[in-house]
Amino acid sequence: MITVVIADDDALVRAGIRAIVETSPDITVVAEASDGGEAITQVRQWRPDVVLMDLDMPGCDGLTATRRLLTQPDPPKVLVLTTFGMDENITSALHAGASGYLMKQLTPQQLIHAVSTVAAGGTVLSPTVTQQLLTHVSQPGSQRTERLRGLADRLSEREREVFMLLGQGLGNSDIAAQLHMSTSTVKTYVSRILSKLEVDNRTQAALMAFELDLQTSAGR
Repeated sequence: MITVVIADDDALVRAGIRAIVETSPDITVVAEASDGGEAITQVRQWRPDVVLMDLDMPGCDGLTATRRLLTQPDPPKVLVLTTFGMDENITSALHAGASGYLMKQLTPQQLIHAVSTVAAGGTVLSPTVTQQLLTHVSQPGSQRTERLRGLADRLSEREREVFMLLGQGLGNSDIAAQLHMSTSTVKTYVSRILSKLEVDNRTQAALMAFELDLQTSAGR
């Protein structure tokens, strides 16, 4: 069972999200929060698998709460669910370690799938967010691109395979199935990849892989 905390300052929105995700027999909402500070308190009490986090909340906003949550030991997966798709919010949330960033204009089935994906260790981005990230990818030959390629060159062939699958948003079990290895082995590879790439979490590694894949495609 996937346990979820919903953080949104609109009670009607929280009720709607709860009604949607709990149509899945594999998901249960254990608590709700009306701001980031309350979300942190609820997470400490309930230890959920996933937090559905709005960004624009009074007091402690969702971005601040995300940063605080993801620095704690054994943090939950954070899935940003918001009406705000500004570039700086997207990059800040993902670099803080959020496992996904979705606009609220999505179907119930997409939301349920997203919760299941991030709970399994995957990454999800709405098409709008993906397009905005694409427009901010450095041009081929730029200093950032060269740095990313230099870091990626540190990876072994097998590590690079895992790395690129991270960029596709796959969780450990899906990567294991594709590469015909155990989930524990994938976890070991991911740890090595994070160390070699000098990043703190798999979302940051996935973003690097995403950028490099776009650059490779652009150069073809």
